[in-house]
Amino acid sequence: MIFHANQLLRENLTTLEVYTPIVPFEVLSRRLGLPPDQIVKLDANENPYGPAPAVGEALAEFGYYHIYPDPQQTELREALAGYAGVPAQNILPAHGADEMLDYLCRLFLRPGDAIIDCPPTFGMYSFDAQLSGGYVIDIWRKAGYGVDVEAVKAAVLASAADQDSVPQVKILFLTSPNNPSGTWLPDDELAQLLALPVMVVLDEAYVEFANYASRADWVLAHDNLVVLRTFSKAAGIAGLRLGYGICPIWLMDELWKFKQPYNVNVAATVAGLASLRDLAYLRSIVETLKTERTRLSALLATIPYLRPQPSEANFVLCHVDGRDALDVKRSLEQRGILVRHYKKPGLDNCIRISVGRPEQTDRLVETLRAI
Repeated sequence: MIFHANQLLRENLTTLEVYTPIVPFEVLSRRLGLPPDQIVKLDANENPYGPAPAVGEALAEFGYYHIYPDPQQTELREALAGYAGVPAQNILPAHGADEMLDYLCRLFLRPGDAIIDCPPTFGMYSFDAQLSGGYVIDIWRKAGYGVDVEAVKAAVLASAADQDSVPQVKILFLTSPNNPSGTWLPDDELAQLLALPVMVVLDEAYVEFANYASRADWVLAHDNLVVLRTFSKAAGIAGLRLGYGICPIWLMDELWKFKQPYNVNVAATVAGLASLRDLAYLRSIVETLKTERTRLSALLATIPYLRPQPSEANFVLCHVDGRDALDVKRSLEQRGILVRHYKKPGLDNCIRISVGRPEQTDRLVETLRAI
């Protein structure tokens, strides 16, 4: 018998569905034959204004990149406590919110356990669950992209009642505002779901752009709730990978034992602290983008083949009618405008457009009309 090292791999990896990220900016620039300053990048929900000027200054002035970071991120957690309105002891900084997703799945899921996912939504929930050997139970969203609360309840309670023949549901992943629909999860629905015997992970990556308040402080009253936040969107430092989880104290005790000691690098910490010292800038940019979202949505509604959906995030999902959404995406791309295309259940023939600067919106709409 010939031995191959790949025989040692976990069997479930052969069926793992690969997560498809956005193609890097520099790769697209070369592919399109266009310099970066001629590309309108509206495909990844990034902040088109970038970080506060104070971030670049702080990174340039910092003189201790040769020293390992504080494994407990003490200063950053204290600053985040003031921003998020929860005690520092409930906050765990991470290498992007994605790292928190990975930790949570590995902490709670044994092979054969399950999560509930509510597609169409962010693909990393199902990816990380499967990576940990878990099952994914899909409870599809209703028309209008609201969560099917009754169906989620039924699935969790069925799991709790028959743990021998049904995979045990450990985690319910929710996103508010949801990506890619921009939908808000109402307080009363969240409260109903928190009454279930399951860990609820509420991803608030886009919450700064919503016309509703964060539920970060709900963690203090619910020992089965984790809220995830990020610096990638509102703070404009997606490339530095900085996120954080707001967790009940009992879970924080486990996370401190579980996490990598130097999971957040020094540059991300410096940038995060500088962002939090200049909240006036951050909030002004958020308001600018919210205003532009309103204008973008109104202009998209004038395009005969697009049906923009209401959004509480920094993007607008559009159903494409009477023509192929992929053709629309490719036609825009050939002209240096990048949007996200979807062709899957719940998102058949759709494009998602990030909110850009006003001049980017104008170029996008002009091109949509021309094609």
